[in-house]
Amino acid sequence: MLVLPLLPKTLQCMLLAGATTLLLAGCAANRSMPGPDYAGMPAAQAQQGLAELTERYKRQPADKGVIIHYAAALRDAGQSGQAVAVLEAGMAHHPQDLDITIAYAKALTADGRFAQSLEVVESAIRPDAPDWNALLVKGATLDQLGRNEEARRLYGQALTLAPGEASIEANLGLSYAMTNDLGAAEQHLRRAVAMRGATSRVRQNLALVVGLQGRFEECRALYAAELPPEQVENNMNYVRALLTQQNRWDAVAGG
Repeated sequence: MLVLPLLPKTLQCMLLAGATTLLLAGCAANRSMPGPDYAGMPAAQAQQGLAELTERYKRQPADKGVIIHYAAALRDAGQSGQAVAVLEAGMAHHPQDLDITIAYAKALTADGRFAQSLEVVESAIRPDAPDWNALLVKGATLDQLGRNEEARRLYGQALTLAPGEASIEANLGLSYAMTNDLGAAEQHLRRAVAMRGATSRVRQNLALVVGLQGRFEECRALYAAELPPEQVENNMNYVRALLTQQNRWDAVAGG
């Protein structure tokens, strides 16, 4: 299996938390409270959904489902700091709630507050009965810290607890993408998209990994199945920019 040279650190981060529609893709909405798949929506519809959730949150700031869905929508809109604030308030209303705690750790990771996220999520993991979603969030955080092997061990443990869960396979794929093992990344992402519960974001990350291997027509077709034409072109430009930056980095490293 071909393993490409490492991308610069900034590009590694973009694979998990990138621009345009390429966000923290492996981390699905809370498993007990699935919310809208904002990554596959037209921008106007996603903005309307966020506006409606904002109004619901103002009316019901202590409602658990509203808190979790509102924070997820804020993360998807790139407002990770506000998502953290919403969940901090939610923790005050639900101090012992596992779902709120995991969502809070997820928001902290999206906001780049990795050490704090690890502290929060580790408090939610019972060694005798670990929650697979907590393991997933901890793994995503470790991936962002470059501790990829540790992250993959956690994903493996999570898969034992929740076989067939698309978000776990998706995170495995992204973990391998971060170390440029794109063949393994594609393998896990293809497994993920074939599973029940796979989101548009997971399918878009498969497109990203296919594109990073230079298979542009296949990449475009995968994006076209998920996004309107303008967003498809934006994402294709993004993929080409990543490859261009990788090639420049390789030239410097080889020089």
